[in-house]
Amino acid sequence: MHLPRAATVALLGILAGCEGVAPTARNPVIPSAASASQLRPGDSLTIAIIGVPDPTTNNVQIDDQGIVSLPYIGTVKASGETAAGLTQLIREAYVTKKIYTSVDISVSVTERYVYVGGEVEKPGRIVWTPDLTASKAIESAGGFTLYAKKDKVGVVRNQILYGIDIKLAQKSPFEDPRLEPGDSIQVSRSAF
Repeated sequence: MHLPRAATVALLGILAGCEGVAPTARNPVIPSAASASQLRPGDSLTIAIIGVPDPTTNNVQIDDQGIVSLPYIGTVKASGETAAGLTQLIREAYVTKKIYTSVDISVSVTERYVYVGGEVEKPGRIVWTPDLTASKAIESAGGFTLYAKKDKVGVVRNQILYGIDIKLAQKSPFEDPRLEPGDSIQVSRSAF
C-alpha cells in the first residue's frame, strides 16, 4: 500500500508525538541526611563506663534537646555526634571534672526510629533497620486506613517535605525510598 506524501508526513508526526505523550510517573529522590552515622534525638544508646572501681552500664535515650544524662557528670550533648565522638566527649567530661583520672567509655546505638503518623492503623514510631522503605514503614504501622491518601504521602527528612506515591512504590521497588533514622512519614486524609 502506498500512502500519499501528506498522509505519510502526518502519520510520522503522530507516531513521533506519541513517543513523549505518556511520561512515566516517578517519586522524587530524597537526598541522604548529612550523615546517617550521626546521633539524633530519639536514638537509644548503651553507654558503658568501664575500667573504674564502680563500672556501670547506662541505657539512655537522646532527648528532644539532643542530650543524654549520665552519673556524676550530668548532661552531655549527643545529637550531631557520632558514637565515637560521643565516647570522647564523655571520657573528657569524667576526666575534666576529676571524677576519674582514667576511664574507658563504650557507646553503642541500640535502636533508632522513624515516625509514622496520620491515616495509618497504628501511628507511632517504628524501629529503623537499614532496609526500611516508606512502604514497609506504613505496613509496620498497620497499613493505611480506609481514608488514606496513598498517592501523596509526606516523607520529612532534614526538615524538608517530599511527596511520595506509595501505590507507585509498591509496584516498583526502585520508587520506594529507603528511610533513614529520624525520618517521619505523614499520611494525609483523602478528600473521598
